[in-house]
Amino acid sequence: MTKSALLLATLLAFTAVAQAQTAVSPQKQQLVDQILQAQQAGIDQVARQLVEQPAVQLLQRAAALVRRNVAADQQQAMGQALQADVRKYAEDAYPVVRDRARALAPATIGPVLAEKMTEAELQEVLAVFRSEAWRKFQTLAPDMQKALGEKLVAEVKPQMETRLKALDQTMAKRLGLTPPAGASGAATGK
Repeated sequence: MTKSALLLATLLAFTAVAQAQTAVSPQKQQLVDQILQAQQAGIDQVARQLVEQPAVQLLQRAAALVRRNVAADQQQAMGQALQADVRKYAEDAYPVVRDRARALAPATIGPVLAEKMTEAELQEVLAVFRSEAWRKFQTLAPDMQKALGEKLVAEVKPQMETRLKALDQTMAKRLGLTPPAGASGAATGK
């Protein structure tokens, strides 16, 4: 056997071993597919967060600009118009991102599940997803998040506002911008 033939045979053997290690049985793939289907709401939520998070950040920045640059009697109307713009963006962007997330999930999440979990573990996960207790727990998630969020905001809002004002002033100073009127000392509590 020539050197090149031996090298080719060795490469083919390694390729066959690698493919055998990554091959997923039809039964295991079916379990993975069922889990992905059961987790579709979670996948959709990731897409929603990807769409909404930057929009909320932009809206927050815009709100600060409105407070500084728009007459007081026009601020509410401007805020409502900006919120409508954000809603329209989210309504337009979410279906695109959601559909793409759903399309990518089998090729991204699926291999992780197939590689890192046994068939028995996948069956256990599906059993949990299908249980009435899990379904009830999932329906409570918005209430639990709301309760925590409201309490958290109430407790940390004053601290965060002070810190955000200080950051805003620091950034404005760094950028050579004039700090907003009345901001002097507000961030430090002076």
